Amino acid sequence: MPITNAMVLAAGLGTRLRPVTDTLPKPLVRIEGKPMIDYVLDLLAAAGVTQAVVNVHHFADQMEDHLSRREVPHILISDEREALMNSGGGLAKGLKLLEGGPVLVMNADLFWVAEEPGQLSNLQRLAACFDPERMDMALLCVRLQDTTGHNGKKDFSLSDDGRLTRYEEGMNNPVVYAGAIAMDSALLADAPDEAFNLNIYFDRAIARGRLFGLLLEGHWMTVGTPGAIAEAEAAICRFRPEG
Repeated sequence: MPITNAMVLAAGLGTRLRPVTDTLPKPLVRIEGKPMIDYVLDLLAAAGVTQAVVNVHHFADQMEDHLSRREVPHILISDEREALMNSGGGLAKGLKLLEGGPVLVMNADLFWVAEEPGQLSNLQRLAACFDPERMDMALLCVRLQDTTGHNGKKDFSLSDDGRLTRYEEGMNNPVVYAGAIAMDSALLADAPDEAFNLNIYFDRAIARGRLFGLLLEGHWMTVGTPGAIAEAEAAICRFRPEG
């Protein structure tokens, strides 16, 4: 069964992308003529998501106006105008707008191209991989050589059985966190109401042997600086199907 609910983390200030984000929220920065958040929402829609929460803060009115024109998935707004909640606090707040159960989580500025046509998408594979009996979270991960715009940091080591641990120099099978999660919303039932980083839950899951990873198929990109816009556009052109 597909996961039909999702949350997109989109409230960040995008400070490294200034001056572009002096007048525009980062998720609305266009890559090849398309706002970044639309790449993310299109991936979710293609995977069967029908309802998605998006949190807003920086130029929130622009975000709401853009998202109001979206039909699929149906968008719910988690308003963080008064205070940013960081990744964990924002997720915990946003999930309260959805019915409990399995959910996909994505960052608004991380996406990928060049998935194999006719095959299950990365998000469909991630949803199918997630087993709440064995996992707190399943993270989509990517090999460094399949990234554009990344700073070179290796986040996790992916074991043969799919478990993730924090990467330390010399570990086998290093991977980068690709900004997509499959989880059950109940995992954050005990979350505080204030801002906190989602890495707290990653580390808890690692300690219990319940953080798993799935390798992304295709090419992944992040756009953190003005110079990374051209890099992402070049990658999209490079991997665009012929014809």
